[in-house]
Amino acid sequence: MKAQSEMLDQFHKIIREQLLYSVYQPIVSLQDGQVMGYEALIRGPKESPFHSPLAMFQFAEQEGELYPLEQLAREKAIQGSILEHPQQLLFINISSQVLYDPGFIPGKTLEILQRHGLNPSNVVFEITERSSIEDFSLAKKILEHYRKQGYRIAIDDAGAGYSSLQAIAELQPDFIKIDRSLIEHIHKSKVKEYILETFVTFAQKMNISLIAEGIEHADELIKLTRLGVHYAQGFLLGKPEVSAAKVHDHLAMLIWQHRKVQGLSMTWNIGDLATPVQVFDKRVLISEVADYFKKNQDAVGVVITSEEVPVGLVMRERLFQHLAGQYAFSLFWNRTIDGIMDEAPLIVDEFMFVEQVSQMATSRSIHHLYDLVIITSYGKMAGAASIRTILESITNVRMESARVANPLTGLPGNLQINRELTKRINESKPFHVVYADLDYFKWFNDRFGFQKGDQLIQYTADIMQQAIAVCGTPHDFVGHVGGDDFIAISVTREPEQLCREMIRRFEQGVKVFYEEEEWEYVWDRSGNKVKSEGVTLSLSLVVCSCESPISLEHISHTAATLKKKAKAHQGSIYYFQNIG
Repeated sequence: MKAQSEMLDQFHKIIREQLLYSVYQPIVSLQDGQVMGYEALIRGPKESPFHSPLAMFQFAEQEGELYPLEQLAREKAIQGSILEHPQQLLFINISSQVLYDPGFIPGKTLEILQRHGLNPSNVVFEITERSSIEDFSLAKKILEHYRKQGYRIAIDDAGAGYSSLQAIAELQPDFIKIDRSLIEHIHKSKVKEYILETFVTFAQKMNISLIAEGIEHADELIKLTRLGVHYAQGFLLGKPEVSAAKVHDHLAMLIWQHRKVQGLSMTWNIGDLATPVQVFDKRVLISEVADYFKKNQDAVGVVITSEEVPVGLVMRERLFQHLAGQYAFSLFWNRTIDGIMDEAPLIVDEFMFVEQVSQMATSRSIHHLYDLVIITSYGKMAGAASIRTILESITNVRMESARVANPLTGLPGNLQINRELTKRINESKPFHVVYADLDYFKWFNDRFGFQKGDQLIQYTADIMQQAIAVCGTPHDFVGHVGGDDFIAISVTREPEQLCREMIRRFEQGVKVFYEEEEWEYVWDRSGNKVKSEGVTLSLSLVVCSCESPISLEHISHTAATLKKKAKAHQGSIYYFQNIG
């Protein structure tokens, strides 16, 4: 009894003197290997029995002291925040019990955020499984209150039990954190892989982001990246620390190599659609913004910034709705715009794919469906795009793609290939061109028939794209020149590895097309008898360093020379040359 009393005294001292501190574990994007945010993890005094958060929270729950502990933990998490730019997120754990605490509702978290220069749009409340949610309708109402202020919601430990799956269905969170039990050794378990695939499909349809927890091995990271999971967290990527994290280069490279490619043809970045938009500082008066809208009838919205960083959005119709009430005009007119702006608009980086932004924009609530999408460059204001512009660009790209794509493989044809090459040349940044050609394809077509020939062409298109997905980057390109000729344009750091991967994949599967027939000789295009085991792949790798001017003709001539050398060699092979 005495020991329990002493423990309670220690606990009260920790709360009274605010002896907690926070460490931060990075959450990493499996699209680009960058840190998207941090989970704040609370710690007690180092020499105390309450240093472990598990022991501390269990004791607090037993003693009915959970609410003051949660409140202090939130404050410490925000106070020590190590967010490096406005796009990063801070994940703060809250137990489901604390949702019903009257002290949690009035807005203390908002006061703390403002004190430390953060916004609700930087915060994700992570509902932990310390106890099950008992009243989903009440929890939903409370969380909706926070969502309206700009906070986001994550459900923790998904897959660990029925209650978390019920919470996902009822609360429809912005993030789902996949429990370590499903992640551990996923590269060795087909069952776990199939479960994760189901989560990925579900998340895509619901516009929810997945975060895989507890990653400790590179093989787990590779598998999750290939499956299309959005984010990852674990000791492999970074341990909880008090300072900002940086992902090791070799891990970032693994993510780039194995990321799920969002389509390899005609992909546009949202930055291509950015147009200028009127910007106001967050401390400007509402009257000034209203006056701007009156003078500019075509303006549908304005962006609110703080030191060039977008922090809010004001749409014309919504502003005038605010001012339409009987006393609203006099009430709001001389207040600052940050009091009524939308604090959680859709803000995206200029390099995000247009189709990805479209999915995010059209999954917003009906009240925000036609709001402007704000586009940033390195976290600073770059412009905006309307939903109409985004949808029109996707329609135009798809129509253009269908019109000029190769009808057999669906890959971009010569018009798009030339555009892509010209674009790379004009950018004056290093890139690589791989020309691929099938040897003895005419012999194969004559012997096995045009249907098998078409299948072999499609197979070659597939292995080119698969090799790019594994060894390339998100901005690489695969095209079909025509017949049995293909082209890949890449900015990978290891172009020779890309060629080797193409050859490996081709050799691995081409024998399936031979229907177990045997032969000793094949015939080349000139009708000459050649000793060969069958169709092989010749690659010409043109490494364009772009240190001096190059042209389409220069690339084409170099590739033709290399192709001649490759075809003179028996078997699948690549030759390369540096130009520019």
